[in-house]
Amino acid sequence: MEYRKNQKVIVTIEDMGMNGEGIGRIDGYTLFVKDAVVGDVAEAVLTKVKKNYAYAKMLHILTPSKDRIEAPCDVHRQCGGCQIQAMSYRAQLAFKQRKVRNDLIRIGGIDAEQLDKIMEPIVGMPGDGLRYRNKAQYPVGRDKNGKPVAGFYAGRTHAIIPAKDCLLGPEENREIIRIVLSHMERYGVEPYDESAGTGLVRHIMIRKGFSSHQIMVCLVVTKGEIPEEKELVERLAGISGMKSIFLNVQPDPTNVILGRENILLWGSACIEDSIHMCDAEADFSHTRESLSYLISPLSFYQVNPVQTERMYSQALHYAGLHGSETVWDLYCGIGTISLFMARRAGCVMGVEIVEQAVTDARENAARNGIENASFLVGKAEEILPAYYADQTGGFSHPDVIVVDPPRKGCDEKCLETMVLMQPEKIVYVSCDPATLARDVNVLCRNGYVLKKVRAFDNFPQTVHVETVTLLCRENAES
Repeated sequence: MEYRKNQKVIVTIEDMGMNGEGIGRIDGYTLFVKDAVVGDVAEAVLTKVKKNYAYAKMLHILTPSKDRIEAPCDVHRQCGGCQIQAMSYRAQLAFKQRKVRNDLIRIGGIDAEQLDKIMEPIVGMPGDGLRYRNKAQYPVGRDKNGKPVAGFYAGRTHAIIPAKDCLLGPEENREIIRIVLSHMERYGVEPYDESAGTGLVRHIMIRKGFSSHQIMVCLVVTKGEIPEEKELVERLAGISGMKSIFLNVQPDPTNVILGRENILLWGSACIEDSIHMCDAEADFSHTRESLSYLISPLSFYQVNPVQTERMYSQALHYAGLHGSETVWDLYCGIGTISLFMARRAGCVMGVEIVEQAVTDARENAARNGIENASFLVGKAEEILPAYYADQTGGFSHPDVIVVDPPRKGCDEKCLETMVLMQPEKIVYVSCDPATLARDVNVLCRNGYVLKKVRAFDNFPQTVHVETVTLLCRENAES
């Protein structure tokens, strides 16, 4: 049968795609159906038709899946940030476990039978999987009536879906957004119009330390002042827990949210927070130790503190440190993993390309009394060989390398350098199963064996999943 755009069909959803879309088939023809859940029988309309597959929009659910639930957010379908919020949490975890497993088999080339022996159960979020984000960035614009609004971009667009309260963020965010928008409306402060390149306020960024309860507000603007600034600052400063209020100046016509210039309007230059290490062997139920961290507007800091503690505890457990090892932490950010490794290792060297993050990492080491951790600014693939050439006149190797790269995975030269350095262990923390699998494939073709895998649901209600893996050099003890 030949299908056409705007044709209506009835389809049973059998699987889910990487972006959370339901997958169904009609006589072998594949349909990708947005907002569908495995087990749904739905009426859908075809929106984009190709020879072997089509994209479709769900019109009606004829028979709901046993895993379908009533989504708590009214705009989750329009927003697109919580792609799987209508799926039960049990089913969300199963989907993510399956996603990591399938990518490691299909892309990573890992034998399925062997993988099932070494892959541990996914670690889910306790509670209802809401209110877990310690950072949010709300784009600002106008609604159809011309009033200033903040919310989130609709999927694959820059059309703002107004959201007075995102259920993934702290409740304080709601009041902060209300204050900023009412101030803009009262004094005629223009939101940024990216198509025209005009206006002042681009984003509202909010951070909260879940241990310290300290809050930072950062208003991203095109120039370094806001009308009636003092009044706005006074209103924001009255919110319980407020610690820092910044302007971040981003004048460039770009999708990059934050600019390089930060102007402190009120309070401290940083907020602080603590991360607690848990006992990974005891189901993360016992806290062993904690470290405190300073967080500036440009700092990278994991957005889910509860799951971060568990994930980093697993990374520390996989590293298996005994007190004398040399550890390199690549893509180290503000030193969150590095400093916990330093408590167990002989010495730790962190490498990070963002200069401000390295400054924060050094301050975090000092504030926690850690003297065996050092931090270098630069690309890992350039820093590692140059450092060892200077130190030894040739190449040596660390005992453990820890990597926590961005979504695109490790740079090819970084992987080559890791192989060249021949660490006994590589602990790879990943936020994208596909790029993790690609990099694992490279490492396994160059003398390493995948020993342990565990997924962590740091992003409930979304398709994203974190994974911690342990790779050991062939013939080395795990």
